[in-house]
Amino acid sequence: MTRSSNAPLSVVLAGGGSAGHVSPLLAIAHAIKATVPEAAIVAVGTKDGLETRLVPAAGFELAFIDRIPFPRRPSLDLLKLPMRMSRAIATAKSILRDANADVLVGVGGYVCTPMYLAAKSLGVPIVIHEANTKAGLANKVGARYTTFVGTAFAATQIRHAHLVGMPMRKAVATLDRAAERAAARERLGLDADRPTLIVTGGSLGALRINKAVAASLEALAAAGIQTLHITGKGKAVETASGELLTAPLYQQREYVDGMEDVYAAADLLLCRSGAGTVSEVAAVGLPAVFVPLPIGNGEQARNAAELVAAGAALLVDDASLDAAWIAENVIPLCKDDLRLATMGESAKHLGIRDAAESMAAMVLAASGK
Repeated sequence: MTRSSNAPLSVVLAGGGSAGHVSPLLAIAHAIKATVPEAAIVAVGTKDGLETRLVPAAGFELAFIDRIPFPRRPSLDLLKLPMRMSRAIATAKSILRDANADVLVGVGGYVCTPMYLAAKSLGVPIVIHEANTKAGLANKVGARYTTFVGTAFAATQIRHAHLVGMPMRKAVATLDRAAERAAARERLGLDADRPTLIVTGGSLGALRINKAVAASLEALAAAGIQTLHITGKGKAVETASGELLTAPLYQQREYVDGMEDVYAAADLLLCRSGAGTVSEVAAVGLPAVFVPLPIGNGEQARNAAELVAAGAALLVDDASLDAAWIAENVIPLCKDDLRLATMGESAKHLGIRDAAESMAAMVLAASGK
């Protein structure tokens, strides 16, 4: 993992575990390479996160560090924390030295705390991206040691915050929904002219959303609305007899490779409100109905708040989403072209498409090159 002697810039990017961390990490990496093609880049993650598949597939080197969770109550794990952290910091220092790193970029998650502490110790400049409206613990620690902190949301409270938006894939950031709609619907097997609802619960799926949509299929079809239901891997919707659920104007898939086609094909998206999804629908100007994940500290509802307040999206509690709510709210909206257009324009006004490039510029500034 030693840096090439002729690389003009060496960057180590840390973060992982979920798509919410890996996706912006990779978008920043690609933007750095677009700016400095000869840059040397190493990503750091854990051996059990999505990064083990996504980072190599994107063409970047991946180094590993132990996952260091922070117990929130007295336990054996809490007693082991100092030794585990010490070992992780030692590993982090080795990674930074081997890469001859000019900059460490962190996007949050368990691996970032030891990476930030190691970078501070070695004098390696730190750049941070915080994706959520409620900043994570690791990034709060890192923000003590740098002024280069980008956020996806204006409401995020973290030291030295600069609003840059959410780094996202080029295919999404540059999407023209109107121009791509017909081709995207053809690729997804959808009718070119029908009102189109697309439902997704994210990479892990969403059982509540799946059940509510399944109970609404007759009403959706009766209204002439076609539905593409992305259920999540292993979350296929089945009948009582265990067969795959089928219905008129309805198709389900566990996964779609390339969300840009989903965003182009949909008139309305029914989805969770993870930071990445909220940022992407704003960037492309897609009306949405958000169903925040009902666990954690309420960050998904906060992520969606600005779009909802601007009239660009609706929000419904997970517990309130059922067939009756869909009949009263989603079906009329799917058929209201004027309202959908207004919502899309409102979303677009809040969307930021150049976040990855802004983060790349921040990396160059931190490096002094």
